[in-house]
Amino acid sequence: MNLSVVTQTKQLTKTWQFTAGFLLVTHLAGIIGLAWPLTRPYFQWATPINLVVSAILLLLYHRHWNRAFIFFLVFTFSLGLGIEIIGVHSEVIFGAYQYGDTLGFKIMEVPLVIGINWFILSYCIGIICSSLSFSPLVKSLLAAVMMVALDFFIEPVAIFFDFWYWENETVPLRNYLGWLAVAWVIQLFYVYLPFSKKNPVAIYLFTAQVVFFLILSSIV
Repeated sequence: MNLSVVTQTKQLTKTWQFTAGFLLVTHLAGIIGLAWPLTRPYFQWATPINLVVSAILLLLYHRHWNRAFIFFLVFTFSLGLGIEIIGVHSEVIFGAYQYGDTLGFKIMEVPLVIGINWFILSYCIGIICSSLSFSPLVKSLLAAVMMVALDFFIEPVAIFFDFWYWENETVPLRNYLGWLAVAWVIQLFYVYLPFSKKNPVAIYLFTAQVVFFLILSSIV
């Protein structure tokens, strides 16, 4: 292998390792900052910024951009945001809920970063499941189930920190069924669209989010 290629590969490895470490550290800092009442308002304010930065870093390490990936990116963001807008106003898909002010700028009562979060979770979990030795249908369903499982731990954190809130302070079963349906549609597109399913940062970002919500859900 050419020496310059080896050098570039080593530099790239160091770069994504630094990025992965940065994501883990920022999420751990978020746990501490949100858990401590004195700093909580500042970290609540920073939550949408953290999501945007995480998405940008994730996209920087996506390999081989093509039309299929751009379509998946736009489709997932648009479907995630759009289905939430329908859900908030109709109360049919997920149940009766509203968004608080923590997640920032809203479009039709839904924070813009919700679409970003749908993409982050779908993409990261899709990458994790893509390496499994199952059929595309099974992999897409498993990925959707993983998204619902994570949402189970997201809910108490989201409610406590004013991300969103439910009517009667109860998360309905319909919410998880709705998540499963929407997530499975997205994951079907993920497995069948022809784009690269490799990103060295994805598993670290997903791990950071899992740790973030697992720890906070146990203390709120």
